Amino acid sequence: MRSWFRPAPGSLWSRFRGQPRLRIASMFHLVWTVYVFGDLVFRNDIGPYWILATALSFPTFLFLYAQAYLRPVAMAPWLAVLVALLGYATMGFNASGGGCYVIYACAMLGFDGAPRRCLASMAAVLAGFVAIAWFVVHWPYAAIATVSFIAFGVGTINVVYRYNAERDVELKLSHDEIRRLAATAERERIGRDLHDLLGHTLSLITLKLELSRRLADRDPVAAKREVEEAEQVARHALAEVRSAVTGIRASGLVAELAAARLLLISSQIEFVYANDLPEVPARIDNQLALVLREAVTNIHRHARATYAEVSLVVDARTCILTVRDDGRGVTGEEGNGICGMRERVRSLGGTLAFESGQGKGTSLRIEVPLRPEDRALPPQPAVLPGTHDRLAS
Repeated sequence: MRSWFRPAPGSLWSRFRGQPRLRIASMFHLVWTVYVFGDLVFRNDIGPYWILATALSFPTFLFLYAQAYLRPVAMAPWLAVLVALLGYATMGFNASGGGCYVIYACAMLGFDGAPRRCLASMAAVLAGFVAIAWFVVHWPYAAIATVSFIAFGVGTINVVYRYNAERDVELKLSHDEIRRLAATAERERIGRDLHDLLGHTLSLITLKLELSRRLADRDPVAAKREVEEAEQVARHALAEVRSAVTGIRASGLVAELAAARLLLISSQIEFVYANDLPEVPARIDNQLALVLREAVTNIHRHARATYAEVSLVVDARTCILTVRDDGRGVTGEEGNGICGMRERVRSLGGTLAFESGQGKGTSLRIEVPLRPEDRALPPQPAVLPGTHDRLAS
């Protein structure tokens, strides 16, 4: 039973992680279940059938309501349908309780899906409610209209609220993407500045070394002085370059993870990865980024997942990239995408392990062995590609 009350990846409760106000609000909404017991106030003919119907229906409703928040959000409409059926079955014994369940069902229909589909589902639920209330239970017209208006209004508010929240998320992701592009442009500008700086400095060093060579026979003291000045210029330039590029590293994996987050979260797929990624050798960085792009594209297009996770581990011997999702899985032969990823990983001397099953999600594990030159990573932040080699030479 514990698994039924453990938040699933992609559930509303998981999405509210770090947002305690939304979690409190989801529980506060249960205050309106007081109307389940409204017949105790408005009716004088409470009998054993009312007690039995309420005793059975109310715990069932609480369970379904909890599952709407704890199960993947795609299940919310189906749970709402069950709540609506519970309301239909209860109306003949507990009038206020049945109407209350129908209102909650319409509210839950707004948790997931396109706005038009949500509104159409609410209309269908209310049509069933009206038919049962009018022809079977013989409710008065005013009561039917009141419950229908409240139910449709609450459901519509949930749809509008969710739609605005999704737009806000997309807007925030767009702002993050703009900032990332601005940072990339700034890196390129700094790269051009470094090129200009090194070009000028190396020209000056070349002139001084040529002068020292010419003075070597005629004036050894002057030649030595020119060599010392060239050494000072080189050391000063090296210090300036290191200071300028500290913390600047255009990593293919970092950029690809940002793009993956933009794609998956805008598709209502919860995406988790570590912000403090370990440093990846430049030799394999771009290739792993392309493999990650293909894996994320497959999740977006085919997996029908609600949750995806990427982890990266770099130790003294290997670099391991893992991509998981909770989608429908893949059966049968591997497609062109998997084959292309295998070829890229094979070109790096690594291996790709692919695990998938029907309804069990998909897991990719890419393991690339590191060469001795890969393991000799500098302790400080890396400089721009190619800069370190030029300085070392």
